[in-house]
Amino acid sequence: MMEAKVIRTEEQYSAYLDEVQALISEAPKLNSKKSERLELLTVLLEAYENSKYPVESPDPIDAILFRMNEKGLKQADLVQYFGTSSRVSEVLNRKRPLTVQMIRALTIGLGISADTLVGASLSDVPTKKGAVEWSKFPIKEMSRRGWIENIGKAAKNNLEEIVKNFISDSGLEFGAASFRKTFYGDAETPTSRYALYAWLARVIQKARERKPEVGEFNPEELSAGYLKELAQLSRFDTGPLLAVQQLEQSGITVIIEPALKGTLLDGAALKDSDGAPIIGLTLRYDRLDHFWFTLIHEVAHIWKHVGDNEAFLDDLDSSSEDRKEAEANRLATEAFIPRVQWRRSDAYTTPNKDTIERFARDLKIHPAIIAGRLRKESANYSLFSDMVGQNQVRQLFSSGEECEV
Repeated sequence: MMEAKVIRTEEQYSAYLDEVQALISEAPKLNSKKSERLELLTVLLEAYENSKYPVESPDPIDAILFRMNEKGLKQADLVQYFGTSSRVSEVLNRKRPLTVQMIRALTIGLGISADTLVGASLSDVPTKKGAVEWSKFPIKEMSRRGWIENIGKAAKNNLEEIVKNFISDSGLEFGAASFRKTFYGDAETPTSRYALYAWLARVIQKARERKPEVGEFNPEELSAGYLKELAQLSRFDTGPLLAVQQLEQSGITVIIEPALKGTLLDGAALKDSDGAPIIGLTLRYDRLDHFWFTLIHEVAHIWKHVGDNEAFLDDLDSSSEDRKEAEANRLATEAFIPRVQWRRSDAYTTPNKDTIERFARDLKIHPAIIAGRLRKESANYSLFSDMVGQNQVRQLFSSGEECEV
């Protein structure tokens, strides 16, 4: 019996394969020399096969679609695993990555291996030097908005340089692997990453233009009391403007910049390269309740979470499992309506216009915020639609491109 060695040739592989087949036919007793020989050769054969003929992991979305077909399931049957029908559609169309909670639910509910599903949770991040795909930036929309020079006559080989300069001017440099800022939150999807970086770069540039008008940032000023005082500005007709003014006096620049097409973005919180905090708002929904919750949510991120190389990009329609997002939601909710008062209030037990307005006066906040919370908790967005301040935000920020729809 020849000494077993690492397989390096096809001839050696064929010889060991023949020997394994012969040993199997003999059915050697456990722990015998032939049994141990069989186990050793099997390991050597598997190692050679894995290196020579690697098996690619199945595509995660294809695996989900296969299981749906196998079980006769429709997209509506997957809502219980994804949370909403729109999220099912976005994941299956590769527009949204899977979250840990989705992976866990699909593994248990449909019996798909977690290892297979993990691939669908990874963003489309460049992995090789020079692998940034400049063509994926929304160049035409960036040009239309005046962010970059008119590209109509620019040669294709100049487009990369134009976009690269735009991004670099904002301090969002490119490293050997990818962008040097980590995204958190739920706004990023594999198809939206480049658009989000373009939007973020624009927000940073506009924040730098406003810097001479913004006070010095003192992180010690931020507290639960500060969030509450900010929230109570909502009771004034010009509350959104007053809140922005208050934040900029505290050294936090607030920029209104509509989202780029294809992105589901409500707001962002980050720091510039010099540590100056910035909040970006898209006014995706032109409603008072949505404006106020988004603003306080982003201020909470500035207070508690944002580091030098991080950016929180939030789609507040998404149900996040992230601890930091949950904390920002809790802090924003408490700033407006303390938990101990909410379920004891008439606005909660017998919601109507009178109880909502009375509770709002007690809390010194706008009734739209209470109406918005009732709508969200009941998942019935037809309720109190006349009380949420529809079309009352953008008109306050009506200077130039900031209110471009």
